[in-house]
Amino acid sequence: MGSTSEKYAAFKEKVRRTVYFDNLSPQVTESVLRTALEQFAIVKTVKFIPNYIGPSNLPQCALVELDSVKKAEEVILMIRQYPFMMSGMPRPVRARHAEEEMFDDRPIDPDRKIQCTWLDPSDPDFEVAMELKRLACKHAAEISFMHRLQLLEEEKLAQQQTETLKVHYKKFKMIEDITMDGTARRLAREYDMRITDE
Repeated sequence: MGSTSEKYAAFKEKVRRTVYFDNLSPQVTESVLRTALEQFAIVKTVKFIPNYIGPSNLPQCALVELDSVKKAEEVILMIRQYPFMMSGMPRPVRARHAEEEMFDDRPIDPDRKIQCTWLDPSDPDFEVAMELKRLACKHAAEISFMHRLQLLEEEKLAQQQTETLKVHYKKFKMIEDITMDGTARRLAREYDMRITDE
């Protein structure tokens, strides 16, 4: 490709076409994500964001590049308005616009200048840096706690769904049994009702 500024401009256009998906089930794969989204837009690329610090059963995140900015906005709007689940898990997917910082392969911004310096403990900014470090540790602990709560809620919801499914299965099995063994026809004759095989 051309110069650094051209590469960065192309990257910014890619970011505008990309949707950030959060709260994905750990069972969701690239093919599941493609199949779910290709009913709305052409999926160009799918990239899962690895979670290096949490357990593997935590929700996943992914960056999905679509064919146009308009389609990306439509998908985000649709997912915000309606619950959208993948892989049948009780975990509604969230979507929003991707940001440049989410890409690990982003090119260098030609206008950005980074300066690094070591701080002396007597420097006034040293205490600010230490406070930021403490705050980051506190946020990590809060996020871990919230993830545990979320997993507990999802387990409860999954158990409720399983129980509901079992109840529905028993009902349909009972209906099938009384239809197959002739009980339904006998009851229909007894109560002078018409019954059809539809």
